[in-house]
Amino acid sequence: MKVIILSAGQGKRLLPHTADRPKCLMPLAGGSVLEWQLEGLASAGVTEVVVVTGFGAAKVDKMLAERKFPGLTVRTLYNPFYQVADNLGSCWVARHEMVGAFAILNGDTLFDGDVAQRVLQHPTTSPITVTINRKPAYDSDDMKVSTDGDKLTAIGKTLSAEETDGESIGFLRFSEEGAKIFVAEVEKSMSVPEGLRRWYLSAIDHIAKTQGCVGVRSIQGLDWCELDFPADYEAMQAMVQGWVDRAKVTSTTN
Repeated sequence: MKVIILSAGQGKRLLPHTADRPKCLMPLAGGSVLEWQLEGLASAGVTEVVVVTGFGAAKVDKMLAERKFPGLTVRTLYNPFYQVADNLGSCWVARHEMVGAFAILNGDTLFDGDVAQRVLQHPTTSPITVTINRKPAYDSDDMKVSTDGDKLTAIGKTLSAEETDGESIGFLRFSEEGAKIFVAEVEKSMSVPEGLRRWYLSAIDHIAKTQGCVGVRSIQGLDWCELDFPADYEAMQAMVQGWVDRAKVTSTTN
């Protein structure tokens, strides 16, 4: 399966860490966010990745030229509108890559290989599947979701506590049918001036409400982290260091 990683943003809320590099290249335990993403996807059997770049694109290209990921073909696609458009614009730039089954991964979402395997390798009956996490409470920056069983009914940051059943982690799976539905909605959304200011999940919200073909899959209990603020960076560093430490123990035991 092809995975499209949306990594065009700078990550200004993480300044000064991102003053001279994009968020996806922030260092984590000997690698970068993007490198850990690619290793996790490769471990789940992904063979093709397209990284949508913007801020610091040349540095991303340089890293990918120097690093090899066995079994994984990685290409970059430059989004020239990253400074004026939100991530719906990155999806619009990459829409010609959205043919057949594929997945979208936010460039600031990191998880272990178990998450990728649960989302990509298990059968699904929904044309579009949103990966969600469930927790006791949600804050204003969480991308909250409303569900009806395994169906998504709404997604957005402004959902009330009563409406909220979980949060999107920024990892979506599309069947061939789902790809066509999503591309059509992206093109429609970008045909109006306000499209430049929209998140791509606003397109998913509209599809869920009008076509009812969006499902959810929970990864509650598995390791994942989103990188938006300095506190998130500390949490992500701790998570990845835990992976490294466990790998050392396993290699020593074996």
